Amino acid sequence: MIKAQKKFRRTAILMVFVLLTALLSVINIINFTMVGEDADRLTQRIADHGGFLGRDDDPAFAEDKGFGSNPMKGHPGPMGPGSPDMNMSIRYFTFAFSEDGTTAETVAFRMSAVSEDDAKLWAASLLQRRTGWTNYTYRFRVYEGRDGRTFVTVIDQGRELLPSYRILLISVIGGLLFVGLSALILIFVGKRIFGTLAEADRKQKKFIAGANREFRQPLTILSAETEIIERTGGPTEETRALRRQITRLDTLVEKLGTIGIFDEEDASRSMLSLSEYLEAALDASAKAFADSGKTLRSSIAPEVTLQASPEAISRLAGELVANALCYSLTWASFRLWREGDRILLEASNDASLPDGSADQAFDRFATLANAAASADPADAGAADTCENNHAGLGLSYVKEVVTALNGRASARVSGGVFTLRIAL
Repeated sequence: MIKAQKKFRRTAILMVFVLLTALLSVINIINFTMVGEDADRLTQRIADHGGFLGRDDDPAFAEDKGFGSNPMKGHPGPMGPGSPDMNMSIRYFTFAFSEDGTTAETVAFRMSAVSEDDAKLWAASLLQRRTGWTNYTYRFRVYEGRDGRTFVTVIDQGRELLPSYRILLISVIGGLLFVGLSALILIFVGKRIFGTLAEADRKQKKFIAGANREFRQPLTILSAETEIIERTGGPTEETRALRRQITRLDTLVEKLGTIGIFDEEDASRSMLSLSEYLEAALDASAKAFADSGKTLRSSIAPEVTLQASPEAISRLAGELVANALCYSLTWASFRLWREGDRILLEASNDASLPDGSADQAFDRFATLANAAASADPADAGAADTCENNHAGLGLSYVKEVVTALNGRASARVSGGVFTLRIAL
């Protein structure tokens, strides 16, 4: 439950962060784009006036400089590039360069942040470009005059960009505060939501624990009565069948006890050798495979380690081997190796299954169609294994362990071969 609560909070906070970041990014991008467009209109106005700001109703200077009549005629507005105050407040410079770029003439220079000589070198460095930002807060435009010279105009937009940077700063600070507030709200809401679910989980576990106790008593009695019968008259096919059913029910009750709505946080994780656990499970089942007339192959890389609980890894390995013993026809194969930072485990066996994806094998209480037919009913060892695993809980537990370890598990059937692949 604790793990589920943490995952819920992480996911919800991440979604809030992503959506808020996207929204604020769009707002700021539009804001900076509009500032750039205003600056471009201003540099275009300067270009239309021959390199400096002139009056809209007096095109004489533009004509003298070889730019023709002024296309910006009209009454200026109170804001933006056409504002009457713009001529007095704009900080800019314009230089005209000869065709070879070696000779520069000062057309206009109204900027105190840089000397005229430095400004001339600055303008020369922009000759191969057209328009854009330079030195962070300066907008420039490169354009041609009718006399063949190249003009470079640079305007200072620091004052105009200041509100945009303030909006950006407010967006960052406000966004972080909003995400923090959202986290606090999610903690409060999460407790209310998961309180109800935790109660349902508690009731389920209480019911399973009660059912476990109720099953244990009759199973113990049946096991004792079967033992008495075998002592009196010797083992028979009926008593062996009865023992198999008792074992199956006992295993089913034990597996049901591990099922909950949510997995608890596992605090007993340590660095373990998956290689050793898998080899131990294979060694323990080697005789059962041999008695069943099935071939068991393995290729286990040494010292493949991971952070996990011993109980989970031991059972994971056992469930994989038991599934292969139960449902293989004539052979089973296991491979464990590292590929970069990933751990890969592959279990394969022949099976009478149709080709296609078989991920439903991981569903609880589900077995693949025709899977049960893989076991030989005449083989008592395999029959015991199949009956104990036929409840459809083995591979579902494998999937839960793999998911808890941030891994992926998949299954497929191709050419009569069932392959289960785990990536950790």
